[in-house]
Amino acid sequence: MSTWIPVKGGPASGNRRSQRVLLSLPVTVRTEDAPRDASFKEETQTLVVNAHGALIALAGQVEKGQALHLTNRTTHEEQLCRVTYVGPISGGKAQIGVEFTTSSPDFWRISFPPEDWVAPEQAPANSKAASDREPKTAPPGKIGNR
Repeated sequence: MSTWIPVKGGPASGNRRSQRVLLSLPVTVRTEDAPRDASFKEETQTLVVNAHGALIALAGQVEKGQALHLTNRTTHEEQLCRVTYVGPISGGKAQIGVEFTTSSPDFWRISFPPEDWVAPEQAPANSKAASDREPKTAPPGKIGNR
């Protein structure tokens, strides 16, 4: 079971789409369509996660906007991501912000995710189809009569 610690504050925290959570999870990062001399595959950890991506420590060199494949080593699920932030290098690794190219709030499998991680249910496209799925009730006076 994973535990999470919500991260509050920061200059852009009011503009975030979802809550950030300090969570170290094992991930594998590999390049997408990179030239042979620039391609790599690296096992690392997340530093912070949210419903839209993560901040990871990465030794491999990447550029803002570059596509990467991120694999959650616990579940073996993979998501295509884009690099959104390249931070300073410390201890041979840079802090790299990545964003999922498609929404995946369940990718991290957090036991108690923040409220804003739950996607709202979409209204049915066809109201007749929705009414066909609603449970049927017996007409008055017909329950229990034989």
